[in-house]
Amino acid sequence: QVQLVESGGGLVQAGGSLRLSCAASGSSLPITNMGWYRQAPGKQRELVASITRGDSTNYADSVKDRFTISSDNAKNTVYLQMNSLKPEDTAVYYCKMIQWPSHHYWGQGTQVTVSS
Repeated sequence: QVQLVESGGGLVQAGGSLRLSCAASGSSLPITNMGWYRQAPGKQRELVASITRGDSTNYADSVKDRFTISSDNAKNTVYLQMNSLKPEDTAVYYCKMIQWPSHHYWGQGTQVTVSS
């Protein structure tokens, strides 16, 4: 059973930065896609950024040029560097990984709060 453990959330002032990490354990098959989602109160969960095993990335328009996703395939770890944070970035951030061929796993979520 794959388990995802997230870290790096917290409280930061607008304009500040945070770095989220998510590490997978227990995976005996390749992780083909890693991503970060977020869910604000009263809103649906949305994709923030994703990265494939071949380093192809995808970003939500709202975070382009501010957030950067990266991964370490050898460690089954994905990162999200968040710069120029805005109050509207406040949400619970969830890590998601897709294990070959198509098993989806979610992290427990980490709170990111941006104060104005």
